[in-house]
Parts: sequence; C-alpha cells; structure tokens
Amino acid sequence: MKNRHSWRPLSWFYKDRHREDSTPVTPGWLDRFNDRLAIRMTIIFGSIWCVYAFILFSLLPVVRPEWQGALLYVSNSIQLVALPALMVGSAILARGNDQRAAEDHAALIEILSDVREEMARLRAMTVNIAEQETQNSEKPTDLVSISNDAIISVNEAAPQTVGEAGAGA
Repeated sequence: MKNRHSWRPLSWFYKDRHREDSTPVTPGWLDRFNDRLAIRMTIIFGSIWCVYAFILFSLLPVVRPEWQGALLYVSNSIQLVALPALMVGSAILARGNDQRAAEDHAALIEILSDVREEMARLRAMTVNIAEQETQNSEKPTDLVSISNDAIISVNEAAPQTVGEAGAGA
C-alpha cells in the first residue's frame, strides 16, 4: 500500500507560486524587489570593476598586515552573500531567456505553418501547370486556338479548285 502523503518541504512558501488551476500569478512587491535586487547584484558582481575592487581588497593585507583577520572575515561574508545572489540572479535571467525562447518558438511555428501552406499552394499550382502542359502537348501543332472558341489552321494551303487538283495529279 502506497503512502498517500508526499513530503513537500516549504510547501507553505511556494503555495502561491504553484497553483492547481495554472492561472498566472502576478508577483507581489516583495518578489519584484527580490528579483530586481538579485539582478542588480548579478550585474555588479559580474562587472570588471568588481574584479578590480576585489583585487585591491585582496592586496590590503600587504599594506596593513594587522587587518588580515578582519579582512578575512569580511571576505568570507562577501562570499556567503555573493554566491547565492549570483545564483538567484542567473536563474532570474535564465527565466527571462526561457520566456523569450518560448515566444520565439511560437513565432517560428506560426511561420512554419505559413510556409507549409504556401508550399501546398505552390505544389497545387505546379500540378495545374503540368496538366496544362500535357493538354497543350497533345494538341496538333499546326492549329492555334484563340480562347478555345476559334481554331485556325496555320499550315492551311490556299483553297484549290477542282481543275487545279486534277492538273497537279
């Protein structure tokens, strides 16, 4: 017999994010603030100026060796804050990329559908042209049809009289 209860840690925290009816949830002010802060921290920690600042920070014990203990504490604190912030910021940016990719995919599927419809129309036109070519090739070459009503013979000789027909024979 299976256990009906499934363990979901922090289900109270994610209750508003995962709804059964799959209606879109508008993020609250705290979620928007956290997202903006995480993205801003990701941009700041990902800049070259932050690299320069950390290089200078790492060289401070050379100038002031007595500060080494305090600098080590500050350095560890920065790592404890920066690493999760970078992970959250990267996840938020990836979510935006996923949304753009889904929109691009939908647009490309629509374009593909249009191209397939156009190809079907062109194939039908090609079949019609091939049928007309076949019909035209079956007609005699010495006759010209003008709008399928009047047929004119191109190689028609001048009308012969009865006397000319007998003299030629």
